[in-house]
Amino acid sequence: MPGSMVLSMKDIDSARLEDLRVAQAKSAMGKALFPVGGLAILFGMVLWAASWGASSIGAGDVLASVLAKLFPSSVASPGRLADTIVWELRAPRIAMAVVAGAGFAVSGAAMQGILRNPLVSPFTVGISSGAGFGASLAIVLGIGLVGGGKYLVIGNAFFFAMLSAFMVYGVARLRGVSPETLILAGIALMYLFSASTSMLQYIASEHELQGVVYWLFGSLASATWSNLAILSAVFVLCFPLLMKYSWDLNALAAGDDAAASLGIDAPRVRMVVMVLASLMTAAIICFNGIIGFVCLVAPHITRMIIGSDHRFLFPFSAIVGAILLLAADTVGRNLLAPAEIPVGIVTAYIGVPMFVYLLIAKRRQYFQ
Repeated sequence: MPGSMVLSMKDIDSARLEDLRVAQAKSAMGKALFPVGGLAILFGMVLWAASWGASSIGAGDVLASVLAKLFPSSVASPGRLADTIVWELRAPRIAMAVVAGAGFAVSGAAMQGILRNPLVSPFTVGISSGAGFGASLAIVLGIGLVGGGKYLVIGNAFFFAMLSAFMVYGVARLRGVSPETLILAGIALMYLFSASTSMLQYIASEHELQGVVYWLFGSLASATWSNLAILSAVFVLCFPLLMKYSWDLNALAAGDDAAASLGIDAPRVRMVVMVLASLMTAAIICFNGIIGFVCLVAPHITRMIIGSDHRFLFPFSAIVGAILLLAADTVGRNLLAPAEIPVGIVTAYIGVPMFVYLLIAKRRQYFQ
C-alpha cells in the first residue's frame, strides 16, 4: 500500500511537470507566432476597412494609393477618386481606430495589473463618467475649464477625466493605496459624475440633449489628422513608460509583500501606472467619446494566448485592441449604411458576449 501511494504521488508530480512543460511550450509558441499573425490580421483589417464603404474600392486600389503616397515617383496613382476616398475620408478614421484601440487595450492591461483584478479597466476609476460630465458641461452650459472653440468639449472632457483619476488616488491615499480602496473610490466617483451628467441632461434643450447622448455613445466619425497626431504623441509618451514598469507589475501579481521583498514600492508603482493609463484613456475618450469593453476584453484575449507576463502582454494587447476597435468601427460604419451605428454601441454588442464567454468557458488561471 505505501509503495502504491509513493508511486501515485510520483505519477501526480510527473503529470504536473508535464502540464507545466506543455503550458510553457504553448506560451513560447504563442509569443513567437502572435506578432506575425496579429500584425497580418491587422493589415488585412486595414485593407478591408479602407475598401468597404458607401463608395467601395478594391483592395488593390487601396494598396496602389498607399504605395503611390509612399513612392510617388515609382508607382502609378490609382486615380483621384481612390486617393480622395482613402486619404481624406477613411485613413484618418482607420488610423484613429488603430491607435485608440491599442491605447485602450494597454491601459486596460495596466489597470488590471496594478489592481490585481480581471474585472477592472480604466473606466473603473471613473474616467469615463468624469469625461462624460465634462463634455456634458461644455455642451449644455457652454462652460469650459480647459480649451475653447472647437476644443471646448475635448478640453473639458480631458480635464474632468484626469480630475476623476487624481481624486480617486487622493481618496485612496488617505486610506492606503490598495487595490480595494482604489476600486471603491472609483465606483463612488463614477456614480457622482454619472448623476451630475444625468442632471445636465435633464435641464438640457432637445438639441443639447442630442449632442450629449451622441457624444456618450462614442464615435470615430470626427477623426482628423491633427487629433490623431495629439493622441499618437500621448501614446508614444506613455507606452514606453508602462513597458518600463512591466517587471514591477509582474511582481505585484504575487502580492504587495512579495513585491516589497524584491525592493518594489507597490504604492508608488500603482500611482505612476494609474496616472499613465488614465492619461492615455482620457486622451482617447476626449476625442472620440466613451467606447467601452476594448480595454476590458483585449487583455484577456491576449492572456489566453501568451500568458500574463506584462513584457509581452502590453505590446500584444495593443495589437488585439487595434483589431477589435477597427473591426467594430468598420461594421458600425457599414452595417446599416447610409446610417451609422456609433462604435461605442458596436463594441458593447461584441464585448459583452465575448467577455461572458471568457468568464464561463475559460479556466480561472487565464484571469490571474
